[in-house]
Amino acid sequence: MSDEKEPFLARWSRLKRQKPADASPPQVKQGDEPQKPLPPLESLTPESDFSVFMQPKVKEELRRLALKKMFRDPHFNVPDPFEPFSGDWTAGEVIPDALLAKLSQARTLLLSPEERAALDEKEKAEKETAQKEMLEKEAKADEPGRQDT
Repeated sequence: MSDEKEPFLARWSRLKRQKPADASPPQVKQGDEPQKPLPPLESLTPESDFSVFMQPKVKEELRRLALKKMFRDPHFNVPDPFEPFSGDWTAGEVIPDALLAKLSQARTLLLSPEERAALDEKEKAEKETAQKEMLEKEAKADEPGRQDT
């Protein structure tokens, strides 16, 4: 090491200027044809070798056409059953009206004010009859002269 230290930014700038001269990336020509001859798209089958179309020198349009040809095969054209959006999830069971009426969110969102009022009255009447039945059962249990069993 030398006794005299070079300032950080000066050293960084010097090294940055030297890099392009030291390591120049290999130049790739855009117009070159691939090394292997490409088979015609009409002759491709699912067993064909598609790797020749994946070379960087192959034009993007030709690569896409080859991939479309490959994915038309039924072996590749099957949706994944475990993919959440691959199935038809619209055909579910219908919620019965009795259960739907009991759901408070459905009541506020789906029913009109008149339907809500009628449903509230019906539930109130059901509660009153249930309370009366409970009181009658309790009164029968407290009859004098009756033993608990």
